[in-house]
Amino acid sequence: MRTMVPFNRLKILVFASVILGLSTGFCLAADEKFPSDTIKVVIHTTYGGGTDITARMMTMRSRRTLGVDMQVMSKSGGSGAKAHQFVQSQPKDGYTMLALTQSHLYTIARGKSVLKIDDLVGVARAMDDPTFITVNAKSDYNTIEDLIAASKEKPLSWGVSVLGSTEHIGLAQLAEAAGFEYKAVPFESGGQMVNALMSGAIDATLPNVSEARQQIMDGALKALVVMAPKRLGGYPDIPTTYEKGYEVDCSTTRGYAVLKGTPEDRIKILSDGLVEGMSHSVFANYLASAGLTVEESVAGSEVWDAQIKKEYAKAVEAVEKLGFK
Repeated sequence: MRTMVPFNRLKILVFASVILGLSTGFCLAADEKFPSDTIKVVIHTTYGGGTDITARMMTMRSRRTLGVDMQVMSKSGGSGAKAHQFVQSQPKDGYTMLALTQSHLYTIARGKSVLKIDDLVGVARAMDDPTFITVNAKSDYNTIEDLIAASKEKPLSWGVSVLGSTEHIGLAQLAEAAGFEYKAVPFESGGQMVNALMSGAIDATLPNVSEARQQIMDGALKALVVMAPKRLGGYPDIPTTYEKGYEVDCSTTRGYAVLKGTPEDRIKILSDGLVEGMSHSVFANYLASAGLTVEESVAGSEVWDAQIKKEYAKAVEAVEKLGFK
């Protein structure tokens, strides 16, 4: 004969089992240390490029501050689209970070990604590389006013890395604000762009600080303005577009993001660890070699996430106006 358990006693046993299970799960969660495993840093370019090098320099000290190994992993293709697909397929646990540049924002803005901008949360910024407006040292243009006045008389040739790039969009915004027309001449790299300016093949160009630093120091190029709200510490004599009455900024940024839904405490741990790691002299020297500083480049989650959203809004507007949808 089967023994029957009284109903009230059965309820007590079930309740006790549930409490025991919840308690066990809570203890496991509380005991889990983050991070405790390798963190993947996903780049959208091939190995050896600027995004890869910056990521590797970031990991040199950040793996120490976080206490785990960090692996740079390339998922190239589609201007970030393939990297987005991979990141989206990973758990929202903080162990996968996306190395984020403006290229990603343009890809999302054009609807070419599986991600939406609100699917990402900025963790930390590694590099903020503002854009100069430069001319050949032998040019008759000595100020941005000279260059804009000449551009109003006839469209001048301006070098950009590729059509629809960060500097092309910055140029388009400046041209709209100042009321001039231009001819955008694309190049495969910033180095080619600078060389074309030095040879006289184009009238002006928009290189990053890291791309034109040596030529400016050597006196081969003249930097008329930096496209930023504030003057750069390393270039105190170069005025900004904001000073000249044009609230247009343009900068190449690199940073790291995770999927929305990653626990906030883990995002904070990652942000603090990366900022501490990139504040070390190892990364500071890397930035200095490009004419940049930790103070102007490195930032935590709050600043970086807000900048991502701001840059995305600019990308959406630019994509529509320039017809790159």
